[in-house]
Amino acid sequence: MTGASTTGVSHRAISHPLSLHELGHEPHSGEIQSQVLRLALPAMVEQILMTLVSMVDMMMVGSLGASAIAAVGLSNQPMFAAQALFSAVTVGNTAVIARLMGARNVDGANHAARQSFMLAIVMSLLLTVFVLVAAPFIISFMGAEPDVAPIAITYTRIVGLSLLFSLATVILNGVLRGAGDMKTPMRVNVVANLINLVGNYLLIFGHFGFPALGVAGAGYATLFSRAIALFMVVGVFFSGKFVLRLRLTDCWRPDFTVMRRILRVGLPASGEQLIMRVGMMLFARIVAGLGTVPYAAHLLAINIEGLSFTPGMGFAMASTTLVGQGLGAERPDLAKKLGLESRRIAMLFMGTVGIIIFIFPHQLLGLYTSDPEVIRLGTICLRIIALVQPMMASNFVMMGSLRGAGDTRFVMLITIAGIWLVRLSLATLLVHHLGLGLTGAWIAMSLDQTTRGAFAYWRFSHGGWQQARV
Repeated sequence: MTGASTTGVSHRAISHPLSLHELGHEPHSGEIQSQVLRLALPAMVEQILMTLVSMVDMMMVGSLGASAIAAVGLSNQPMFAAQALFSAVTVGNTAVIARLMGARNVDGANHAARQSFMLAIVMSLLLTVFVLVAAPFIISFMGAEPDVAPIAITYTRIVGLSLLFSLATVILNGVLRGAGDMKTPMRVNVVANLINLVGNYLLIFGHFGFPALGVAGAGYATLFSRAIALFMVVGVFFSGKFVLRLRLTDCWRPDFTVMRRILRVGLPASGEQLIMRVGMMLFARIVAGLGTVPYAAHLLAINIEGLSFTPGMGFAMASTTLVGQGLGAERPDLAKKLGLESRRIAMLFMGTVGIIIFIFPHQLLGLYTSDPEVIRLGTICLRIIALVQPMMASNFVMMGSLRGAGDTRFVMLITIAGIWLVRLSLATLLVHHLGLGLTGAWIAMSLDQTTRGAFAYWRFSHGGWQQARV
């Protein structure tokens, strides 16, 4: 069965995501590496550019002072927790569509894409209303200091409104990635983030006749850029020129069988992300209790560390698709080789970035702030996390591979162990009982990443994921 005969999409349009079928039964290492890099590099470029924009964004906010940095940081944690709920659809549809495309079932993949879009609309409406109403309670729970709380509440509500757009965009991008199209999400996110950056410049500082809104201006820039991103990705699907497409004439009735299939895979992933984000909120609360300056140093170090994540995230996205398509093509041996090769290359990339961060922490922090105490504390944090970059790469890529296989329950269990038993328990011990302060918190975070990376690699190496039901 060909894509042209079943959907009217040209062979050229669907050949890109189905390229795993071109590999022989015993592909050599160069072919495997080529497949990994073909998907990983666009995703990695996307993540790098998004991270750089985020860094410049934080530099702009940082110029407003430590209170502004803390307000944005406190607001972002609950936003991440809210978005974790959407992993139920994002991870589910990526795994399901990767299997369908690996099996050359383009009609089924298009149908699953429509169901994912409908789920996205309903869930984003519900979540947006919740964040708008609960913002004061969320910020109070996060332990915001009196000078930070009003700024954080305003920012949370503005960014909360943007969930109407951003969550649907994330889900539709997940559909494209599951089909093997990494370039379209890259283009959408790069354009949206550049718009966000320009909006920050205009609305934070009040240039070219725009009002100087400070932190609120950063929120409005985010809102506008996320709306643009959704319109762009919806346009991609309705254009009919890409791997998967949506049409108004298609059947848009809810198909609860397909939705259940997506959620069966995705709900453990949503639980994993929610558990992780709530745990990270509690972790942020522990750090915030050290005071505004340590928390500002923590946030800046996290922001810089995000640059080291980008190779890992790019290869994790690639491995999710490749492992899923490999299993869909009934090639578990190939799926395993692709996952392990993704891990190997990601460890090389992240290890290199870790060396750079370890050598130049002062210079990197100096891009954000001139506060000597913030720079001193941030330097300690960055040098600790730089040492575990290879294990963080293993964590990201092996977790992505397991998600692509549909082995999301095991991923959830690893996350519970890492975040709650290692990170939070050790952070409480080292920060509060041994008096190590911010250093203790970052030691706990590093050990959490190492633990999860080791267990995920063990699981993937032993092959239990190959029997996961999708």
